[in-house]
Amino acid sequence: MTSPHPANSGAAVDINPATAIHAHAGQRPTDVVIYYAGGDLTYAQLNERAARLAAVLGDHGVREGDRVAYLGLNSPAFLITMLAAFRLGAIFVPINFRLAGPELRAVLHNSGARTIVCEPGHSQSVDTVRDGTALRHLLLVDDDPQTPVTSPSTDGWKPWSPLLTTAAPTADLVPRHFDDPAILMFTSGTTGLPKGVILTHGNIWWNGVNVDSRLDTRRNDTTLAVAPLFHIGGLNALALRTIVRGGTIIVRRGFEPAEFLQDLTEYHVNSFFAVPAMLAALARVPDLFGADLSALRSIVVAGAPVPPSLIEQYATHGITLQQAWGLTETAPFATHLPAEHTLTKLGSAGIPMPYTEIRIVEPGTNTPVDPGVPGEIVVRGPNVTPGYWNNPDATAAAFDANGWFHSGDIGYLDTDGYLFIVDRLKDMIISGGENVYPAEVERALADLPGLIDIAVVGGADDEWGETVIAVAAFADGDQPTLDEVRTYAASKLARYKLPRRLQVVEAVPRNASGKLDKLAIRRMLNEGS
Repeated sequence: MTSPHPANSGAAVDINPATAIHAHAGQRPTDVVIYYAGGDLTYAQLNERAARLAAVLGDHGVREGDRVAYLGLNSPAFLITMLAAFRLGAIFVPINFRLAGPELRAVLHNSGARTIVCEPGHSQSVDTVRDGTALRHLLLVDDDPQTPVTSPSTDGWKPWSPLLTTAAPTADLVPRHFDDPAILMFTSGTTGLPKGVILTHGNIWWNGVNVDSRLDTRRNDTTLAVAPLFHIGGLNALALRTIVRGGTIIVRRGFEPAEFLQDLTEYHVNSFFAVPAMLAALARVPDLFGADLSALRSIVVAGAPVPPSLIEQYATHGITLQQAWGLTETAPFATHLPAEHTLTKLGSAGIPMPYTEIRIVEPGTNTPVDPGVPGEIVVRGPNVTPGYWNNPDATAAAFDANGWFHSGDIGYLDTDGYLFIVDRLKDMIISGGENVYPAEVERALADLPGLIDIAVVGGADDEWGETVIAVAAFADGDQPTLDEVRTYAASKLARYKLPRRLQVVEAVPRNASGKLDKLAIRRMLNEGS
């Protein structure tokens, strides 16, 4: 039976994060929402600055559905720009500040953004690529002591501080609903030019519901936001949800292990999101496990495979790392390993989030496989993107007829329904007719003595078709030989999976999201050959 009052179903409820911040500003105006080295902000201050910027953007012609880009490191300006765009019903486009020129041009061109807010250190990068894009309005962040303006702005750039000072805060707050686009987030581009993932307000909201349902997060939590906010894990795993619920975030421009530990103890942090490389570096900080971390309740680790040895190391000291799995397209979490199963299901990425479905299928045929059999992980749920921006071919390729999103990740479910990640489908090495998953080899070598970081890739081989190459960084004085590496892994891996080549580097390339940059790694190998 059709309800005569469909609005009462909840579909018409305003889920705009900017609306939530506006409400908090009225209810708890003096509470600090952002701690930042360049200046803290209360809820009232954050709301007012977002309202002022919304007025500025409106004066520059930004309307509902328009794209507003941001380029810079983690800062309040990032969040102010996002909330200002949301106030107008515009779509926020956070940009990876490490993109090379062609990648940056592609993002700006494909997004169609006519307005960008940018930190001083990145304005020249925009200048070199802005011809041919839709950019017309360039706002420069000029009031952040953490990123000072060191030279006069070039042609077309407007310092934003005088504009914000003179603008009357707009009272406009465009209601946003489940299907309204909120964020256009471009994938990291480690295997090609980035694609624009459309994330709706519903995608963001449902991920928050999933997180609240599974993790021990609370309304007044303090969250440490150090992972890049332009990445879905850094922004929507915990940070955005925390401020929407009325909590506090500590925003740092980048990750520095000793400072990270100091923040954990000084601010009594309750939760944070991290990639494994961050936690591995944190574990090397002296006295980490002697520090008072009793306030910590939820540490979510994702973005790259998590070595079981790292989980065990923290667990030995009473710190529970909760592994999760997902992608930009799932906003970000599709699965999560409950804290009570951290050790009983060691290495698992967990079970589906409460309002998300996953399935393992045979690549190519889309046929579900049995427990224990690796296949492609497919996802379905209200947190999953509706598709890619202006890219119907990519959207059609990613979704099957039943609405399952094909992740491109290989994994398997055990008999209890827990997910274990094997690797990326496109990274699989075929050596002598055998499938070798690089992530499996990386995990087998993760606790090799002296190892700092490792990546495994395939290389051309006349005899085997492809061969396994280990690219590794070691601590000074701890570099093993190839034979020693093979011997170490031999008890864990079949012989055909063992590395046949060892390339020692100072640092293994990773992108800003903490993922191995396989393109850069292969380029490094080609240049060295």
